[in-house]
Parts: sequence; structure tokens; C-alpha cells
Amino acid sequence: MSIQARRLAESPVLTGGVPPVQQVAAPLPPSDDERLRARLSELHLRQRLSMESAHGKAVFGYGRTFFHIENWYSIHAVIRGTLRLMGIYGRGQRNARALKVVHNPVTLPALPAAFSGLRLLHLSDLHLDGDPEYLHTLCERVQEVDADLTVITGDFRYRTHGDWRPAMAALERLRRLLPGEVYAILGNHDTVRMVPTIEDFGIRLLLNEHVVLERGADRLYLAGIDDPHYFCTDNIERAAENVPLDACAILLAHSPEAYWQAAHSGFDLLLAGHTHGGQLCLPGGFALMTNADCPRSFCRGPFRYCDMQGYTSAGTGSSIVSVRFNCPPELVVHELRRPQ
Repeated sequence: MSIQARRLAESPVLTGGVPPVQQVAAPLPPSDDERLRARLSELHLRQRLSMESAHGKAVFGYGRTFFHIENWYSIHAVIRGTLRLMGIYGRGQRNARALKVVHNPVTLPALPAAFSGLRLLHLSDLHLDGDPEYLHTLCERVQEVDADLTVITGDFRYRTHGDWRPAMAALERLRRLLPGEVYAILGNHDTVRMVPTIEDFGIRLLLNEHVVLERGADRLYLAGIDDPHYFCTDNIERAAENVPLDACAILLAHSPEAYWQAAHSGFDLLLAGHTHGGQLCLPGGFALMTNADCPRSFCRGPFRYCDMQGYTSAGTGSSIVSVRFNCPPELVVHELRRPQ
């Protein structure tokens, strides 16, 4: 059986949680604003839109960290110029397009038997409207991956504000190639106004919500929170509402900064991104900056806190400047396993 045929046959069934938005035939389709009001709570939507408008461009203050280099566009040009003068800008661009597939086996004691062997393709920090050549390479690499479903941990757009439609056009192209059902969350580069468009592509956004994956009588809970780094619109309590305490549950968070609350809420696995693994690293992979208020050991690759395991993607795309050094971009395939 081909990979694509097996994906269709084995894809888990979505049930429970908060039901996906349904397309209902009507003489006049609702506007995106109306759909947003129907999709999110009034407070969540007001909070997100207000902060995007008032503080979305701030370089200093707000969020979990004081300094937000991704919002300081003038320094981006300085970095590019410096790398060109050093003669390494082109090499950095080639590094940023050298996507690798990383396989990460995860043993979860509470994992139901029917989900043993489940493969999750984890993409993060796509920044799809940055480099067209990167997008082409990403589409090629995705087709080589064998997985049962896809999760995306935020940052669809390259910049933190401005026109988001080019990123959506690129996402539409990518979506057709992604394996299985696709679940995603928003990051600090994303506007909540993207929500209707993203869900029209068949991507289920988890906005402080959860869904239930079923195989036979077994259930696996997949939750997602809104951006915990800059906008701080995450609500783990709401995302985990009605998830049984003894159930196996996975949380998608844009940044590993949510590790403390996630672990003490009973999640078994946290999948995150945001840090890019540092992106510009010294030899040996030492990050010059991680842009996250959490232990450095949680900012790239697998980690553990209390009884919870975690994985922070080094990022699929690149931000600030489309270059990488000593920190390759990655597509991660997490294979869930039960203890032997």
C-alpha cells in the first residue's frame, strides 16, 4: 500500500472536544469577522485583537521577555549587511534551506495500546512568506515523510505584523501535501484574523481547546493553547477542560515557556517551537539567543520536566534573517510508543 493510501486508511477519527467550524449553505456567507465572533469567546477575541493593534510592533516590554528582536526590523538589515560583509550570507541561506527529517521516539506510560506506533509530523515556525526557495524545498521534503497526522506549533507568517495573505497562499499550497489530519496553534507572528482562512484549508486550529483522537475504544487527547510568549493569550485550564486526569494528553504550545503549567496540569507530552533552536549558533550548537524565558535545555530538542516529556523544534523555517548557522531546520516525526 502506498504511503498516501495508508495515511487515508489509518488517519485517527476526530471526535469530542470543541467541534470544528461547519460550512453551512446560506444565501450570503458570513464575513470573517462574524466567523471569528462565532469561533472564539468574546473576551479571547477582544484580548487578541486589542493587543495585536496596541502592542504588536513593540520591541521592548510586554510578553514573557523584555526584548523582542523579531519586531526590530531595522536591526534585521544590519544583520544581513554584516553577514554579507563577512562573506557568509549565501552560505547561511543555503543552510536555512537544508531541511532535515528528525525521528524522535517518545515512550508514554499512559499511551493507549491502539495508539502505539502513531507518527506525528511536527512542523513549527514555518514563516512561509519569507524565502520562496525554502517553500519549494519544504514542499518536496514533506512528501518524503511517512506520518499519520500533522501538528503545527505556530508562526505561519514571516513578519510579526502587516499583510498576512501571502503566508496563507503559501500555506494553501503546503496543506495539500501534509499527511493525515492537521492540527495547529497560533504563534507570536500570527494574527487571529488568519483563523477563518486557515480552517478553510482543513487545518483544525486549537485555540485553548482540545480534540479527542479515537482508535476503537481507545482515546488520545490533543490540546492546544494560543500564544504564550508575546500575547500571553494561553489558557491551559480551558484547553484541558473535561480531559480525564488519567488520560494520555499532548499539548501544543508555541513556546516551551508553558512547560511549568503544562506539567502540573497533567500533560504527558509538550510539543513546542518558537526558539528556532537559536538559529544563529556557535560551533557545537550553542545558541547566541533563544528568546524564551525558560531553561536553555528546554529550547531545542527533547527534554523532561517532572513527569512530562517535551520536544522543542529547532524550527522548520527561519525568522529575522533567512539564514542559519550550526542549527539546521527540521521536520520532526514523533513516534509514540508504550513502555516495553
